[in-house]
Amino acid sequence: MAEVNFPTEVVDLPSQGLLYPKDSPLSSGKIEVKYMTAKEEDILTSANLIKKGIVVEKLIESLVVDKSIDIDTILVGDKNAILIASRILAYGKEYEVEIDGQTVEVDLTTLKDKEVDKSVFTKGVNEFEFELPATKRKLTFKLLTSGDEKSIDTEIKGYEKIGDGIGYDLTTRLKNMILSIDGDTKRASINSFVDNEFLSRDSLAFRTYANKIMPDVDMTSEYIDEDGEEKEFTVPMTVQFLWPTINL
Repeated sequence: MAEVNFPTEVVDLPSQGLLYPKDSPLSSGKIEVKYMTAKEEDILTSANLIKKGIVVEKLIESLVVDKSIDIDTILVGDKNAILIASRILAYGKEYEVEIDGQTVEVDLTTLKDKEVDKSVFTKGVNEFEFELPATKRKLTFKLLTSGDEKSIDTEIKGYEKIGDGIGYDLTTRLKNMILSIDGDTKRASINSFVDNEFLSRDSLAFRTYANKIMPDVDMTSEYIDEDGEEKEFTVPMTVQFLWPTINL
């Protein structure tokens, strides 16, 4: 059987590759993906993968040309850029969403990368420092990767089985981001701090800073409401984003 060469495109990563080790293919700041086919649509509609919560990871794994790339190491913001580019290549740039009861068409090619101060980056290192404003304690932390998100989802599902009605989403994410507290890298110390000592004021300041420096796609768009006013909204990445509704 003759080898089939699918068309591909190179996607620019919002991180510019600055936070990956120099020996990682991702350090180039670019990633090559192939056009989506019916095979990838099978992935998107797999009940088993949906149940396990790994549809997006399996999709990206299938689309990325360089199979030496560990999908789990891709930063969340870079993953979003890959998904948007793959969606454009597969189904076009037009994406219809429902906002306040009206249908709005978004041109996905108009979405740009977030403006991020990359002067705080150390090339090849995904590690940052932050001093909490209230308690003055010093944290080191990392920006989350696709693999981190997968682990967080698994942990949260475990908490849901406890049945106490508390989601634990925020504290689980914080525990996975923080690498040390005042130089203490022990996981037990970090978990205890997040659960018992992390003041809300400090938590908000930390999350605001982490979001500010996280490379990502700016999902903000605009539309004209029924009164003729221009409004901003965040483009949702729903099921229809990667799997437009089609009647077979």
